[in-house]
Amino acid sequence: MTPLRALIRPSARRRPAPMTPEETEQRALLLRLVSLLLQYPDAELAAARRVLAATVEALEPSPAAERLAEFTAWFTGQEPDALQRHYVETFDLRRRSSLYLTYYLHGDTRRRGMALLTLAQRFRAAGWDTDGGELPDHLPVVLEFASLAGPGAGEAPLRQHRRGLELIHHALTDSDSPYRHVLAALLTLLPPPTGADLRAVAELAAQGPPDEDVGLDPYGAGEFAPPDALVPPAQADPTFVPPVPSPPVQVPPVPPRRPEGSR
Repeated sequence: MTPLRALIRPSARRRPAPMTPEETEQRALLLRLVSLLLQYPDAELAAARRVLAATVEALEPSPAAERLAEFTAWFTGQEPDALQRHYVETFDLRRRSSLYLTYYLHGDTRRRGMALLTLAQRFRAAGWDTDGGELPDHLPVVLEFASLAGPGAGEAPLRQHRRGLELIHHALTDSDSPYRHVLAALLTLLPPPTGADLRAVAELAAQGPPDEDVGLDPYGAGEFAPPDALVPPAQADPTFVPPVPSPPVQVPPVPPRRPEGSR
């Protein structure tokens, strides 16, 4: 019998060639730029637009650099207020283009809370701690980690959530948002999607993420809930009422009194 290994084409077993230090540095810079460009365009980021555009222009030629240049050409030409409105309308008001990656894989379920916890533990295990201003699955946070931790373990969360990234890109393309160029740049850095990936993305686009599990807090104890999520308050301690002594047998029983405050 022919060994299975002999039936696999050599090209299918070939691993990517290791990157040179220069290539690793360039890749980290690309991921850092994508992270910055996907953050909310507050006053500080708006003031740095020219510097960001110049940094993109100085990148080595690549498909990712080309897509980022298309975005920064638009980014630098907008008024700050218009940029902020577009960002909120694109990422905060549309679920299909939300930047919280675990939402696409788990929806608002208890499994999402566990995924957030696992991701936070991965960050801490690598010696990196976020400032707590965003959830660990927020795409700019994941990209920042990838740029610091390297192509292997650092980019693992991006590869894990590739289908969600594809869906975000499709949604941005459908809405004709210039941010589609930033997602396209990121996708050029990841392995090409498989047929199973594309089928899953089409199904996810049609049906949406999983529904919330009834009766379960999707964010564990609330430590990973989004800022606008309703987290139920902690259950109050039970109130113990001492038992009322039974009346003597010879005395007719007194009708029970209605507790104060009851209706």
